[in-house]
Amino acid sequence: MSAVKYNYYDVTMVSDMEEMIALALKECPQKIVYKYKVRDEIHSLTYEAFVNRVYSLGAYLAANGEKAGRIACLGANSVNWITAYFTALRSSGVFIPLDKELPEKDLVHLLNDSKATVLFYDKRYEKMLKENLGLLGGVKLFIGFDRTENEGNFVSFEKVLDEGAALDKAEYLACKSEPDAMKMLVYTSGTTGMSKGVMLSEKNLMSCVCYGLQVSTVFDVGLSVLPYSHTYESVADLLVSFHHHSTLCINESLKAVLKNLQTYQPEYIYIVPAIAELFVTRITREIEKQGKKAMFDKLIKMSNFLRKIGIDKRRTFFGTIHKNFGGKLKKIVCGGAAIRPEVGEFFDNIGISLINGYGITECSPLVCANHDDANDYHTAGIKLRCIDWRIDDPDEEGIGEICIKGDTVMLGYYNRPDLTAEVIKDGWFYTGDYGYINSKEQLIICGRKKNVIVLDNGKNIYPEEIEGYIQGIDFVTEVVVFGEQNDASGNAKGLIAEVFLSENKSVSEVMSAIRNACKELPIYKQIANVKIRDKEFEKTTSNKIKRFVSDKTKKN
Repeated sequence: MSAVKYNYYDVTMVSDMEEMIALALKECPQKIVYKYKVRDEIHSLTYEAFVNRVYSLGAYLAANGEKAGRIACLGANSVNWITAYFTALRSSGVFIPLDKELPEKDLVHLLNDSKATVLFYDKRYEKMLKENLGLLGGVKLFIGFDRTENEGNFVSFEKVLDEGAALDKAEYLACKSEPDAMKMLVYTSGTTGMSKGVMLSEKNLMSCVCYGLQVSTVFDVGLSVLPYSHTYESVADLLVSFHHHSTLCINESLKAVLKNLQTYQPEYIYIVPAIAELFVTRITREIEKQGKKAMFDKLIKMSNFLRKIGIDKRRTFFGTIHKNFGGKLKKIVCGGAAIRPEVGEFFDNIGISLINGYGITECSPLVCANHDDANDYHTAGIKLRCIDWRIDDPDEEGIGEICIKGDTVMLGYYNRPDLTAEVIKDGWFYTGDYGYINSKEQLIICGRKKNVIVLDNGKNIYPEEIEGYIQGIDFVTEVVVFGEQNDASGNAKGLIAEVFLSENKSVSEVMSAIRNACKELPIYKQIANVKIRDKEFEKTTSNKIKRFVSDKTKKN
């Protein structure tokens, strides 16, 4: 592998939340840190005002014996959620983000499993919490974001802030944590099996933030969209934006994204591939509806020619599209799943960088990202400088399991040394993802280890690759590729695509479209059969398809 030199951004390194907060108070106390809506009216907080809220909340927790508590949070994205998050990270305790989409029994289980002593929650959960109070003996304080009055150990968030504001902050500000102690306990929402508790340290989190910003920076104003309970958003966006001293605008719901792009006019946004695909679909359909497809394609060719001679007119040529994104959007950071290169190419053509990356909760969550000056949307980018990586047991194409060692790798799975030993060996974390590293030291993801299909001719098939081609078909909303007619050894004799469609199509029409979409693939990667689903695939709370869950289908 040839050495490649990349220019990294200068980033002030911090080792803990105390340093991160102190730096913000020194450099930008009066800058707006968050904008958000309350009954459609936009409110804002400065860095100094936000930190004062954190210190007030921390003082209250310290006065109530919880400066080293297990602090859980259950609710929708809000500035109050972020306040609880930062307060816990600055304390000597542990933060436990809970997925608001989990069923009641799972939430009760996780509150007990994590040994939570404090719970911040939205109003919609209060009835459930009171009904299960006998099962939640470890939780001493229930702090309701929407509560206006105190009722026993169910107390009002705003009243707590008011009480904390009048208290001495010294005890809370004296809080310290060991850099390698558990600071955040994140329960994964895997596509199979019960959630596992991933233990992340303050060192893990700060390494992700600082080294991630070296590879791919953010700008002055961002729009925060994804659920805060997932590390992709809570670490790679919330903490990164705070350390960069950006203004982050809080999106209240997925339905409001397009409206809020107009309202807040962000320069960057973190999303998942499904949202990026939706953006592209809406734009292309509107272009076709207006009969401007030929003109659009002509402008792209002209624009790309001009770029080759150093003239960039994309924001002029595609100004109408930019206005739909608020007019100032420069960068889309896309993670959480693989993205089709065509989507990256589309945004590059119109003058918005789509930066693809790769991460996993067990790596805090970032492993690599595309470098801003060398963005290749066919890859997941270059590794953070605080980690090493290697490909375990590569095949003849160089494809094998991706293994990571370094400062972002988790401490282990909470109370599960057996599971930890399965994935961390000699300091290397075995991700369960297959891929290879190219000559430019960029990672290409092929698929999940557990999803690999072995054909009867010995070929390994990574279904995610083929699914990427099929997802490019206009009327295909969802697809899963799997092996068909397994032989006695468990190997597959062919490939089948199970699809959910946005339009009524016959099996032959779908098969014809798939053959056309996959025509560049070798014969052994071609789809032999199709199933059409009557409803969407079952999904995890992070909107990933649960594979191998069958439903009523039509088969060729």
